[in-house]
Amino acid sequence: MPRRQSDRSEESAPQASAEPAERPEREAATLSLSEIAYQRILEMLFERRLPAGAFVSQNDLVAIVGVPVAPLRDALRVLQTEGLLTIHPRSGIRFLKPDFEFARHTYQFRQVLERPAVRLFAELATTERMQSIRARHEAAIALLEATGFTPEVAAEAVALDALLHFEIIAALGNPLIESTYRRVHNYLQLIRLDRTLSAPIVLRTLREHLDLLDACLARDADRAEASLQAHFTQALQRTMGIF
Repeated sequence: MPRRQSDRSEESAPQASAEPAERPEREAATLSLSEIAYQRILEMLFERRLPAGAFVSQNDLVAIVGVPVAPLRDALRVLQTEGLLTIHPRSGIRFLKPDFEFARHTYQFRQVLERPAVRLFAELATTERMQSIRARHEAAIALLEATGFTPEVAAEAVALDALLHFEIIAALGNPLIESTYRRVHNYLQLIRLDRTLSAPIVLRTLREHLDLLDACLARDADRAEASLQAHFTQALQRTMGIF
């Protein structure tokens, strides 16, 4: 199964380029061509070089992605299985454009995966690890308050969101669930492409994370689950533009 990668950009979507970017030599040495194609397509989606909802021919994708047609087809079949595109034979490839229902279903699926996970995280995660994550959140809030909303703050907020939620999922100790959650994370990045981050949004998100971490540090699984549920409700509203 091709490996997953993230992240998103807050810039407006540029047109997909016909010239593939140069890649480090180690990429070809460690990944198959189909895995390289998979990663490059995700990168282009998350960086808006391949707009969500775009309809692209297979020949155009070969030129854009920079891999031969056979491994490209393998990558496209995996992406179709994951729900990120639809292959239309003899016509082209339609990429997913997330809507409200897709966002709602994604957050519902997150709850199914993370609610039992956060209970285990609260019970089993080491105090040192939780305190480390909490300290990084506090540092991000201090930076935001000192410098205002900057690209550095935005990047750290995105990184902290992924860090905390992947740590929670890892508490289950189940590689199959972790693999599934990486796919969910890809969905989230597509959903968030049209969302503009701001200082108030980032501050609310980080403080919700702190509430969750405090519940976990207190080893209160019920409170941790309730904090997670409240966080997801607020996050979905932010995604939908309801503040």
